[in-house]
Amino acid sequence: MSPSQIIVLATPVFFVLIAVEYAIGLKRQRNTYRLDDTISSIGLGMLSQISAVLTRLLRVGIYTAVYSAVAIWPDHPFWTTWAGWLTALVFYDFCYYWLHRAGHESALFWAAHVVHHQSQDYNLSTALRQTSSGALVGWVFYLPMAVAGVPPLVFGVVALVDLLYQFWVHTQQVGKLGWFDRWFCSPSNHRVHHAVNDHYLDRNYGGILIVWDRLFGSFKEEDDTCVYGTRKPLNSWDPLWANGEVYWGLLKDSWHTRRWADKLRVWFKPPGWRPADVAARFPSPAFDIGHVQRYAPPMSRGVQAFAAAQFALLLAGVAGFLWFTDGWPLPRSAVVFAVLVVALWAIGAVMQGRISMGEALMIESGALAMATAALGATELHRVFKPLTMLIALAVVAAHASGRGGLRRANGLLMGALALSLAGDAFLMFPGYFIPGLVSFLLAHLAYIALFRQGLPWFPSRRALAATVGIGVAMYAFLWQGGLPAGLRAPVAAYVLVIALMAAQAIGRATLLRDGTSFAVALGAGFFMLSDTLLAINRFVSPLPMSQVWVLGTYYAAQVLIVVGVLRGYSPNSAPSGAGGATPRCR
Repeated sequence: MSPSQIIVLATPVFFVLIAVEYAIGLKRQRNTYRLDDTISSIGLGMLSQISAVLTRLLRVGIYTAVYSAVAIWPDHPFWTTWAGWLTALVFYDFCYYWLHRAGHESALFWAAHVVHHQSQDYNLSTALRQTSSGALVGWVFYLPMAVAGVPPLVFGVVALVDLLYQFWVHTQQVGKLGWFDRWFCSPSNHRVHHAVNDHYLDRNYGGILIVWDRLFGSFKEEDDTCVYGTRKPLNSWDPLWANGEVYWGLLKDSWHTRRWADKLRVWFKPPGWRPADVAARFPSPAFDIGHVQRYAPPMSRGVQAFAAAQFALLLAGVAGFLWFTDGWPLPRSAVVFAVLVVALWAIGAVMQGRISMGEALMIESGALAMATAALGATELHRVFKPLTMLIALAVVAAHASGRGGLRRANGLLMGALALSLAGDAFLMFPGYFIPGLVSFLLAHLAYIALFRQGLPWFPSRRALAATVGIGVAMYAFLWQGGLPAGLRAPVAAYVLVIALMAAQAIGRATLLRDGTSFAVALGAGFFMLSDTLLAINRFVSPLPMSQVWVLGTYYAAQVLIVVGVLRGYSPNSAPSGAGGATPRCR
């Protein structure tokens, strides 16, 4: 049984214990749970587990290679005795202590570890909040075990034991435990570790044993109320941003600093360290524990119910992925992984008020349409492909209010989506390429009219020259690649129209310079890319995993255009759960 399957079997136990902790908190009137934070934490745990499938080489492969090459006592029978297992567990916990300590004392390692600390709540769901990038650097700290000759199987088992032990210490419902606190990582000790209070900061790193902290001077006893989170709050439910936030900050500081030594030093100095020139140009506010505010964007009851239902379905999908993925080829795992990541992101975006529930369903349906095509699930693909455009039409219809230009914009958008739906339907069946091509050509003409609303034709001559130039080059490439003679004229017309559509969208963005018009322009660019990939795959040379690239870019284009237009043209377009009005185009 693989570690992923063991996690699946342990998951019901996790949820039972979470339910027990929640019930105890309610009874004591000390509830420590919020729906949005709990979904975010468990979602990050799911992302960590499914991404671990794709980083298995770093987690296990390098350890096995080092063990095979340089182990001092390989295959020694000691490691399979009870004393050997116990020694391996203590050895692992010792290595974990130093990895954990590095995660708080070096910016690069903190960038991976920060995910576990971002929650401003502290409960058993926080234990499941794990990094998805830790495998990129963390393996280095366990190489001494490989050199000593701890077999990979023993290493994997004790790693899992160490990880599972740490689940129960993430609670505020268990007080101090006397002598146990002096030797082992306990709830009291670990609460200190998660606190941002000055006297608690960067303490109590032990995984199972707290004696490492006592030996190496990093122990602090709990003696005051803990404030949880990070000193630079995440303030987001986005799982991708949660994993990338600190890396992005380090990249920016490394880019902006003028000294070459500082460009490297910023990655290895303690978290919060910044080059003097960068700190002067881009100052950060000092941390003040008295002004810490809990991140809690408003959510309606409908959004809460939607997020909970979506999360339950996603949990089932992740469990199935983890259970079966070891028997799948890597491309299949990668496609399903992408769908699960999209769904995780969409749930966070709805809770945060960045997109509406309908837009989330459109995004998820598009991801499923792409995946079912790539995996050869034809019947399901014939469901999700038209369903995606039907959801998009419903989303636009729900926003279809206003007079004059607003009504015309919504009408043009619905027309473009309806024609796209017709094109999708035609292209799902052999022999209907030309009707599909004509449907999409008409859809792009509708998009051109939509993007022109309130603006002149092709306001950026550079954009027009660039897109038409790209179109001409693409057409020449297709001609040389074997474009059938009977399709040369229709394809030429199509290439011209989509180039003009992209030029009009980009020109709009150059004039208005707002986020919504840039989103639309990016969507138009994705449309050009999608059609280019489709044409290459059909007329020049088959592309590996072509459906992933063609449909992935196609649905990215449609989503960006729909969301961008609805935000840009409608005065009342803030999604459910969002606060305040959304700026609109002139």
